[in-house]
This record gives sequence, C-alpha cells and structure tokens, in this order.
Amino acid sequence: MHRIDRRSFQAATTSMALGALGLSKLQAAPSDRLAIGFIGVGTMGRGHLGSFLGMPDVEVVAVSDVVRERLDNAANMVAKHPSYKSAGKQAQSFEDYRKLLELPGLDAVVIATPDHWHALQAVHAAQAGKHIYCEKPLTRTIGDGRTLVKAIAKSGVVFQTGSQQRSEFSGHFRNAVERVRNGLIGKLQVVRIGVGAPAKACDLPGQDIPAGTNWDRWVGPAEFRAYHSDLCPKGVHGHFPAWRAYREYAGGGLADMGAHHFDIAQWALDMDMSGPVKVIPPKDPKAITGLRFVYANGLEMFHGGEADCVFVGEKGTIRVSRGKIEADPMSILEMKLPDGGFRAYPYPSSNHRRNWLESVRQKKECICTAETGHRSASVCHLGNIGYRLGRELTWDPARETFAGDAEAQALVNPPMRAGYSW
Repeated sequence: MHRIDRRSFQAATTSMALGALGLSKLQAAPSDRLAIGFIGVGTMGRGHLGSFLGMPDVEVVAVSDVVRERLDNAANMVAKHPSYKSAGKQAQSFEDYRKLLELPGLDAVVIATPDHWHALQAVHAAQAGKHIYCEKPLTRTIGDGRTLVKAIAKSGVVFQTGSQQRSEFSGHFRNAVERVRNGLIGKLQVVRIGVGAPAKACDLPGQDIPAGTNWDRWVGPAEFRAYHSDLCPKGVHGHFPAWRAYREYAGGGLADMGAHHFDIAQWALDMDMSGPVKVIPPKDPKAITGLRFVYANGLEMFHGGEADCVFVGEKGTIRVSRGKIEADPMSILEMKLPDGGFRAYPYPSSNHRRNWLESVRQKKECICTAETGHRSASVCHLGNIGYRLGRELTWDPARETFAGDAEAQALVNPPMRAGYSW
C-alpha cells in the first residue's frame, strides 16, 4: 500500500458523486487503493463486503469461506459490482484463509467468522503483516484474547475491533460516555446492562453435512461437535446462526450483544485497560440474568434489565441504546461539557470502517484497539465463567488470573483442538 491523502468523506456520498460524473470507483490509481481480503462471508461478512465494495480507495481482491455456496456468492458480489465489472476486476476465492494471506500485494483483511476462529485467524494475519478489522466479540476466551493482543503489538499492524457503537448510531453512546465521564450525573452508583443469556453446552444432534461444506474446518480449533444446520446453515442465508448460543463456539447472548454494551460500560468507567475484580453470580443456579461485576472502587455492574445501557449516578440517570439516549432529568443532556474535560476522540467519527482505513493510512490507533476489544470481551467471558461455576470469583485484571480457583483458571485459556496452533 502507498500512502495517500486522507479521505474524510463518506462512502455513500462519494458513490453518488462519482456516479454523477460517470466515473468508476476503480479509476483511482492502484497505488491509492488498499487491497483487502475477506475471511468469512456469511451474513456479517457479506454486510462488510457490500460496504467496502462501495469505497473508492479500497479494492476487494480475495474472499475466503469454508462453505462453497457462500464463497461463490461473495466472489459474484465482487464481479457483478458495477465498478468492478466495468474495470474487469474479480476477487480470488479460497476455502483456506491461509492461502488468502499469502496473496502478493494484500494489505489488510476483514475477519467475520464465528467467534471461535477470530483469535487464530487474526494472529496469523498479524504474523503475515496484514492490517485487521475483526468482528466482535474479539475472541472466545480470555487467553485467546491476550495472545491476540500480543501478536498485534509485535507485528505493528493496525487493528480495529468491530465495536461500532463507539463510532456510529448518531453518536448516542459517545454522548452518554462523555456525560458520565465528566460527572454530569454525579458519582456513579450502579450500571445495568441488558443483554442476552450466558452460553450453554452444545447438545444438538448430528445431521448430514451438506455438499460443499468443510465441516471439520468450520469447527477448526474448537471442541468438535457433529454438524447441525443451526450452527452452520446450508448455503447462503440472511439470518444470524445459533452457534452464538453455544460455549464451544461463542459466549451466548451475554457475549454477542454484550460485546457491544459491556464495551460501552467499560468505556464510560475508564476501564479500557482493565476490568472488574469480582464476579458474583445469582443464587439461583438456573438464572440467566442477575450476575454482578464489581470493580476495584466498589461500583457494581448488573447483567440484566432493560435492553440498553443504564448509568445511575447521584445526580441522575442516563439510558442509551442504538436508537436513542435519555436522561432523568432530561436537563443532563442539555448541559455543556466542561472545558478541558474528557472527550471521546480528537475528532468525531461516524463510520467505524472508515476509521480503520484512515488509521491504516495514517499509521495510528483505531477507535477500538485490540486491547480495548479484548478487555470488553473479557467482561463477557468472566460473566460466562461465573454463571457456569455458580460461585463468587475474585479476578485480577492486571495478571488476568483467578485467585485460588484452579477450575475457573482452566477456563481462561483452554487448549485448542489437536492440529491447530498459533
């Protein structure tokens, strides 16, 4: 990749402008475009692919997936996109993402595979010197997350965790965080995060593996289970598969939407480099909400309640979701932030993907770094461990260890399946 001038305009605006001029997006000089590959082109991956195809400073050069129909569909998306079609451009297809990483001239990758694959693929991409945009939750385990963070630091590549609530949704979350961090609701008393249930063991019965699906590679480094369409639906589909519910592959709803909402809580608490020190599950072993996280200053964060982030302070309450931000009293939202107080970013960003591309070109940190993504995912993992073991746990966020609990510690960094390694 060659350095180019910063493009601060939105992709949609650019598309309209170029269309009006009758120009192809790929008429930009090849040296001005980032060559990007996509690892995982299911529902999330196709969404990312469609967005990046509309960017004039990007060229999608390769796609990878273990399901042939999805792989072919993604390649066709590229070939049929007007700007690529007019330029005669096509993307190469790979079942094995490692072959994609070997492509000469590849600058960066977007990883949108199931959670249990994120860490290994991101580490291999970093070792290959590729910049990375990786979906959340960043990893399936705390140990995987720390390994990933170390690999990113060693490689020097630019990394963005796909926690786009920090950038997008009309700035509602950033607004809430700035008001909490600047004390506009007074001293925080409690935080409530309303997201889904913890992960459960996969007990699905086996089914016949569809033609064109490499099931062994789908399972990859995770504990092996027989194929089931709930985990990997046949062919191209438009829903979010249920692998998210099972601990072998993900962290349940607690980690799925939790990777977004707990991320906002960590940000508001100035805990992007740390986390809670205690995990207290509910007394009912069958409960799927009610777990408490306790921070070193005594603040408690509850898993449960409304489907948003709620910050309760001595002087008021802020509720924030993707669609709105509310306060009690509402005057909190009208207050001016103090001069010299906390501001989320040195410049506003409303497009998480663009922030990554700009950061690659400017060789700077993204809005949501690997460390930040790891710490937010770790909150989710701690919650899952707490629900699973059903007892109070003491956590050292600096050492990332449980005090005096070997069973809990074993869940921090379980081994990968035989045949897979960093």
